[in-house]
Amino acid sequence: MQTQTQTIYGKLAPLFEYPGEAYYNNALEAASAMVGEHPESASLLREFCEAIKDLSTDELDELFTRTFDLNPVCTLELGWQLYGEDYQRGEFLVKMRQELRARELPESAELPDHVTHALALLDRMEPEEAANFSEQILLPALDKMTQSWQTNHNAFWPLLQAAFTLLKSRYTYEPVRRLSKAPELTVLQ
Repeated sequence: MQTQTQTIYGKLAPLFEYPGEAYYNNALEAASAMVGEHPESASLLREFCEAIKDLSTDELDELFTRTFDLNPVCTLELGWQLYGEDYQRGEFLVKMRQELRARELPESAELPDHVTHALALLDRMEPEEAANFSEQILLPALDKMTQSWQTNHNAFWPLLQAAFTLLKSRYTYEPVRRLSKAPELTVLQ
């Protein structure tokens, strides 16, 4: 059963996909929807909208690619953020694919551990499941991305920060900066 507050994740997810013609309008819509959810994140999304408003779709696509595809620090694949190329990432990918299928969520061309899939899952999870998933998976991965990108960020930084800030406001999160071992995935077992 979805709660009203979880629907914002469905508005954020398309902003982590390759930009298309409707991208800017989707960003404006997410910023408007966020006002009632979390004002600080709404402000960050408005900053994001302001930063991209004059970019053509091609320019936006190029910036998205440089930011998230060519920069391993900000890859949108959560398993890579948490496990790198360790075998645990493969296990995580399998579990994510199973969760997507169980919740009848279609996979895109992206791997199952992509942020867009994680946000779609979060939108379909019961509150306790969503809390566990956010605390164990989403928040640590987004934290790693935001911490690594503090000094040299571009127009996409406020988007990433808005998602992280929203999740931190809803779920318990204790930052762990140096993991000696990847966290256990009790939420996806």
